[in-house]
Amino acid sequence: MRILKTYARLWTEDLDTALPLLTELTGRRPDLRLAFEGVELAALGDFLVIAGPAAERARYTHASATAVVDDLDAVATALAAAGATVTTPLTGGPTGRFLYARHADGAEIEYVEWTPEIRTRILGS
Repeated sequence: MRILKTYARLWTEDLDTALPLLTELTGRRPDLRLAFEGVELAALGDFLVIAGPAAERARYTHASATAVVDDLDAVATALAAAGATVTTPLTGGPTGRFLYARHADGAEIEYVEWTPEIRTRILGS
């Protein structure tokens, strides 16, 4: 099991307003852009931009980062063995599967296992 990529989370009300500057600063266009449960998401460089009304964004602010992993089941096992608490159970989403976990030290992270197609498109083979 490995972490393949991590994203710093950025919060904004409007994705279209936030993306031009981030695109210029990172020199990259978004790898992903999608709507999910009341928010819009865009991943570019090492940022995951989460946009929408404050009440909708607040549903996701408990996690400090997003980590893309190669084997979510193995991560869930390692988290449990380390005393972490799963706060959002393993769920399917538009990019694959994810869960949220609070580590024994209090840090909370979203762990995502992308579909093979998305993983190959963004990270290569």
